[in-house]
Amino acid sequence: METIESLRRKIETVEELQSVVKTMKTIAMVSIRQYERAVQSLSEYDRTVHMGLQVVLQKRSQVWQTPPAPAGRKVVAVILGSEQGMCGQFNEQMAAFALDKLRQAVGRPEDLAVIAVGGRVAARLEEAGQPVALQFDLPGSVAGITPKVQELLVKLEEMQDRGLVDRLLVFHHEPVHRAAYQPQERRLLSVDPAWLRELARARWPSRVLPTFTMEEERLFFLLMGHYLFVSLFRAFAASLAAENASRLAAMQAAESHIEDRLGELKLQFNDLRQNTITEELLDIMVGFEAATGKKD
Repeated sequence: METIESLRRKIETVEELQSVVKTMKTIAMVSIRQYERAVQSLSEYDRTVHMGLQVVLQKRSQVWQTPPAPAGRKVVAVILGSEQGMCGQFNEQMAAFALDKLRQAVGRPEDLAVIAVGGRVAARLEEAGQPVALQFDLPGSVAGITPKVQELLVKLEEMQDRGLVDRLLVFHHEPVHRAAYQPQERRLLSVDPAWLRELARARWPSRVLPTFTMEEERLFFLLMGHYLFVSLFRAFAASLAAENASRLAAMQAAESHIEDRLGELKLQFNDLRQNTITEELLDIMVGFEAATGKKD
């Protein structure tokens, strides 16, 4: 049976949990804005890379033409999830979305190598029966994205040198609202020829096309390296923003449940305290009447 002291302890525990949830909500909201600004800051960098590719392609469009890929293409999938919990179905949805797309894109299981970014999505993939070839930790801040992307690019370059990469696919969540997100798939390699043709035919913003002295093919591949960096950086930042959006939604739901539970506990506490006071008053009255010899 509940007592006043046990209910008071429960109320204190729930109030402490409410304080933690409010703090996590605030952190999530601040983090969302932080990562959204990181994505926005890439726009000028991305524009410069695209303009550089445009210059090279307009000077020599054949630089991007490569021989057709072999029949047994090797696919590397980079799947971004979360490192921490309390973000709802974030990792489960990402794993299910990526595996569904990969089943359609990859003919043989041995042609697929999965790189998981985030311990929790790696666990979801393993539970679904998909082996994880490599696993990377997620950075905890915007400042940590650049070294983590560079580390991933080094590993991808090593795999490409060994002939293990024909296609590179990236799966990540994209924020669509302050507390909502949706999964996205993007192909980074091999480069879409239609996209390069579009760049080559695009109109230059001024009357004079810039010149360059570096050998065309070398410049093209250097610019493609920057293109990969920008694309992966954006995927990381967007995924982290979406993770915090998911956490914000989870904390909002938790806060609502906590407020309901706190209201129930306080109502029980007040009822029990009132009943206790009433019983004590009745005991005093009965004792007084017994002492004075009065009858009801």
